[in-house]
Amino acid sequence: MAVLKKTNLVGSVVGLYINPNREDGVESSQRDRVDVSFGGFVGETHSGETRKSCSRVLAQYPRGTEIRNVRQVSILSQEELSMIAAKMGIAHLYPQWVGANLLLSGIPSVSMLPPSTRLIFENGVSLVVDMENEPCMYPGRVIERHFPAKGKQFPKCALGLRGVTGWVEREGVLRVGESCTVHFPPQRIYPEDYLFVQK
Repeated sequence: MAVLKKTNLVGSVVGLYINPNREDGVESSQRDRVDVSFGGFVGETHSGETRKSCSRVLAQYPRGTEIRNVRQVSILSQEELSMIAAKMGIAHLYPQWVGANLLLSGIPSVSMLPPSTRLIFENGVSLVVDMENEPCMYPGRVIERHFPAKGKQFPKCALGLRGVTGWVEREGVLRVGESCTVHFPPQRIYPEDYLFVQK
C-alpha cells in the first residue's frame, strides 16, 4: 500500500528565484522558469547533491563536513510572507529579500508541511520537503535597507512562517503559473518520553 497520499491541497507557482552567489548576499532574482536537476535549481548557489555542513547542523556534524544536500531549495508561501510583513509593520516583504527560490500560493501553512511531503508540479517536477526553515538575521539586513529600523524584527516575526527547505526527487522544468499538488506522508507524533532518555 502506498505510504504517501495525494491530498486535495493544490497551489500555484507565483514566483521562481535564483541566487547565483551567496557571497554577494542573501537576495535572489526573479525568473519565469528554472531548470531543475537532481542537484537543485540550476544556477542556484544552494544547489548540489552534497554540501558543507553549517551552523544549523552543528549538533550532528563538525562545521564543514560533507553531507547530503537536502537544503537545495527554499520554499515560501505568498500568504505567509504577507503575514510576516503585517507583523513587522511594513508595507510588503518581497520573496527575493529573504532568498526565496520558490513562492507558492493557495497551500495553507506551507511552513508546517511535514518532512517527506511531496510537492508534485503539473509538468512533472517533484520536490521533497526536508524541514522548516528557521528564520535568521541575514534577510533582516536586506529589509533594513528598504525599511529602516525594521530589519531586526524579522527573525522573531518570521518564526513559524519562514517556509521550508527541500530537495529534488524528479527533474524537469518549472514555470511560473504551474499548479502544485501536495502528497502527504503519514501523520503521527513520536512520543516525547522517548526523546531524551537518560542512560
